[in-house]
Amino acid sequence: MMMTTLRSQRSNFDAVLLKNDATETRASVVDVFGGVGSLSHGFKVEGFPIACGIDVDETCRYPFETNNDAPFICRDVATISSREVAREFFLGAARILVGCAPCQPFSKYNQKNDDPRWRLVGEFSRLIREIRPDVVTMENVPRLVKFRGGNVFQHFVEGLRETGYHPWWKVVFCPDYGVPQQRSRLVLLASRHGPIEMEPSTHSPDRYVTVRDAIGELRPLRAGDVDSMDSMHRASRLSKCNLRRIRESNPGSTWRDWPDNLVTECHRRETGQGYTSVYGRMTWDRPSPTITTQFYGFGNGRFGHPKQDRAISLREGAILQSFPKEYIFVRPDEEIHFKRIGRLIGNAVPFVLARAIARSIRVHLEKFYAQ
Repeated sequence: MMMTTLRSQRSNFDAVLLKNDATETRASVVDVFGGVGSLSHGFKVEGFPIACGIDVDETCRYPFETNNDAPFICRDVATISSREVAREFFLGAARILVGCAPCQPFSKYNQKNDDPRWRLVGEFSRLIREIRPDVVTMENVPRLVKFRGGNVFQHFVEGLRETGYHPWWKVVFCPDYGVPQQRSRLVLLASRHGPIEMEPSTHSPDRYVTVRDAIGELRPLRAGDVDSMDSMHRASRLSKCNLRRIRESNPGSTWRDWPDNLVTECHRRETGQGYTSVYGRMTWDRPSPTITTQFYGFGNGRFGHPKQDRAISLREGAILQSFPKEYIFVRPDEEIHFKRIGRLIGNAVPFVLARAIARSIRVHLEKFYAQ
């Protein structure tokens, strides 16, 4: 669908007012690399209207549009012009451009140095320089700061300063903001209207949201089962051997605690002795390990349920990514594939972190418009 068509469909929309006791401001958000819409959803819940989301993955269209009441544009950001993006913002509104370029090129799990997707950070920079939105935010993995000797991130920040922005960035530990998951993310904010920064953390270590807090009340499942009330609450099957392994696994333990006959061949070798972050159970009273795109597999990390003999379900993974429990990922009659949905969930910006980012921008804009 062409952007002009999308815009004509929205011709009667107005930007929602963001209000506090002192002022009223108008703003709209365009989400580049929008995925299933978790970053947009954080802004939406905090009162920002979403103008549109842009992503190259067509499978993200339904969850993005359904949860955010906004159109989805399936395009490669490298091929889209700044004019096309700029006309998606609501007229008369402060323009907020948000984005999380694919993090795989910068991830510690990526052993390739030639992944071309790292250049998408440069494409995001191009859109910023040419559109000049009021506020920009970017979220990514911490390793982006040091990628290629730090040149990629430094060039991005210098481009912001040269274009008149005040950039701020920090590596944020997500549990500090209420995400029930041990995940660190690079958060960058930049404004043309003066200094901006992230709001203070909301949770101290003794108040972290735990696995129990997040998923403790979900209905129990066996490996391979699906909850009749929620098709996303489904657990992957386990082989007989892996079922024996998970039964021998205690929360927080590793495969080294298993009987010798259950240890995998690769872990018997000297080269595999250090790989203890797989085949583990989560611990009830701590945030979960980092949710990857393969969290639904017991052998892919510490993704065993703390009590039940199975890996966590797709819904549990989404909740640990701090998605709302009612977040919709598939059409009612759509077949669910673990690999596809796991990828969409694992690649998402934690929703609760997105809300904290949105609140920080709202406070900044309210101060600016109050002047």
